[in-house]
Amino acid sequence: MKKLMKGNSALCYGAIAAGCDAFFGYPITPQNEVPEYMSWMMPEKGRVFVQAESEVAAINMVYGAAASGMRAMTSSSSPGVSLKQEGLSYIAAAELPAVVCNVQRAGPGLGGILAGQGDYFQAVKGGGHGDYKLITLAPWSVQECYDFMALAFDLADKYRNPVCMLLDGVVGQMQEAIDLHPVEVNRPAKPWAADGAPKDEKAVVNSLWVDPDILEDLNRRIQAKYRACAEKETRYTEYCIEDCELALVAYGTSARVAKTVVDNARKQGLRIGMFRPVTLFPFPYARLAELAEAGKRFLVVEMSCGQMAEDVMLAACGRTSVDFYGRTGGFVMTPDEVLDKAKQVMASPADPCQRSWEL
Repeated sequence: MKKLMKGNSALCYGAIAAGCDAFFGYPITPQNEVPEYMSWMMPEKGRVFVQAESEVAAINMVYGAAASGMRAMTSSSSPGVSLKQEGLSYIAAAELPAVVCNVQRAGPGLGGILAGQGDYFQAVKGGGHGDYKLITLAPWSVQECYDFMALAFDLADKYRNPVCMLLDGVVGQMQEAIDLHPVEVNRPAKPWAADGAPKDEKAVVNSLWVDPDILEDLNRRIQAKYRACAEKETRYTEYCIEDCELALVAYGTSARVAKTVVDNARKQGLRIGMFRPVTLFPFPYARLAELAEAGKRFLVVEMSCGQMAEDVMLAACGRTSVDFYGRTGGFVMTPDEVLDKAKQVMASPADPCQRSWEL
């Protein structure tokens, strides 16, 4: 069934289709449609919706529901997600599956209500305390907002780890026609859940381990899990990459702009392509390293001061030059701005030891 809707609404339809059992949230712009839609969609399906008294309360409700074996989620925008970080660290340490949607706004601080991409570090480097990661998906369309919700819940269950859907306010607020196709729901057994069912052993869900040997074993186990996730779940898309001299690396709205830049550049005879990470963690280091080894230069395009750019530099590892162009404050870069920057980069000698970092 085709339907015209916002990205925020598509998140809700995707969550319902994926079998979300419980939603706990709190309003904040620009993700307000998510709790609004879930407030009537979830009860209609006989599922749980709670508008919590705060973001801190919402994430701890997710902890409790996930510990009982439910498919639980929350959503917020940048400052609200910051308030959830302690709870996310607890959820990761307890090895619980959960989904968190962050519809990013401009920052830092309360910032502004327009779109931004300044939460990349927070999402992919942990955000809260301790050595943990969030599996992070970055949709660039309303269709992917719908499709990736099922993937998010499946990955959360498969790796017993929280998953972040990281989109920006443009993707959340824009409208597109999407296909609300049926979703295959894969719900594994959860013998570890504290769900009240009779068990051979008592189900214990915990993130406090006073014995240092036990805590170190936990850290080693979850790091091994992240390595397995990186081997099996890394996702990306490419556009006009094979013959390109310069690859624009971008996600979300920035990638939509970058694709237009590629189309415009090709009309002018410029060999520019686009690389879009779909998973921000695990990040596609290996493929970017291959492209760097093949002599492709990179121009990272972000609505931030250059966060994903650091991961691109790690992938390049001195094999090629990495340049950056970004906008902040809620501005979205224009195709002409990015193309002008791309022309400057292509006109300059490639030097992996130099970088052109421009806002």
